[in-house]
Amino acid sequence: MTDSVEGGAAGGPARRPGSAVQSVDRAVTVLEILARRGETGVAGIAEELGVHKSTAFRLLGVLENRGLVGQEPERGTYFLGAGVLRLAGAAVVRLDISQEGAVVCRRLAEELGETVNIAVLEGDAAVNVMQVRGPASVTAQNWLGRRTPLHATSSGKALLAHQPAAVQQAVLARKLPRLTERTLTSAAALRRELAEVAERGFAVAVEELERGLRAVAAPVRGRDGSVIGALSVSVPAYRLDDERLPEVVKATVSAAEELSRRMGHAC
Repeated sequence: MTDSVEGGAAGGPARRPGSAVQSVDRAVTVLEILARRGETGVAGIAEELGVHKSTAFRLLGVLENRGLVGQEPERGTYFLGAGVLRLAGAAVVRLDISQEGAVVCRRLAEELGETVNIAVLEGDAAVNVMQVRGPASVTAQNWLGRRTPLHATSSGKALLAHQPAAVQQAVLARKLPRLTERTLTSAAALRRELAEVAERGFAVAVEELERGLRAVAAPVRGRDGSVIGALSVSVPAYRLDDERLPEVVKATVSAAEELSRRMGHAC
């Protein structure tokens, strides 16, 4: 049976990188064991991991503090906690919105000839999980998987406008980096725009992330009506003037509503 000394977060010895990686690997293995067994005790975990019971107990304690495992008070056994469901739910939503959005994005990209993206909220950024380039697209830039700032993108504003006040305030309280001369860096101005976005049902970004790039986004809702993503169309500025904007807005909002229906929302 092998084991290693693991320093505590406060006042303990510095942890070697290899030891930290080993601890992460063991923690993941604990979750896999509980997923397979359903419920087991410290001794069973220690035996499968090949570690002392004290090490298994520490690992279970950390996972329990994060809500990833729970303990049966009478038997003292452990099982997967509700925190795993939270993480799994987020992964499922991300996967589902990508799968369901593929057809919608392709149709919209073909209709408008432009690049279409789906983004989801991840911490303090919007992350693009689906991208389809239209036949008139002039850029080969890949936005898939890219984290983009909430205050400077149409997707980010569409997502942020429908978040709880506490989430909005956390973003507004931070410094808003200026990316172009058009980027909104004033918390008051961004707050006003978010209110407008929530009221009218779509967001517009005019060369706020990159010069020469305009975009329109609309929220995608889930079964319970909450906003789970944003569908956006990115267009070179010279092709999205005030005359064409209503056409792109209408098509984007319609596509987002269709995707919302596919995600179980009764629009």
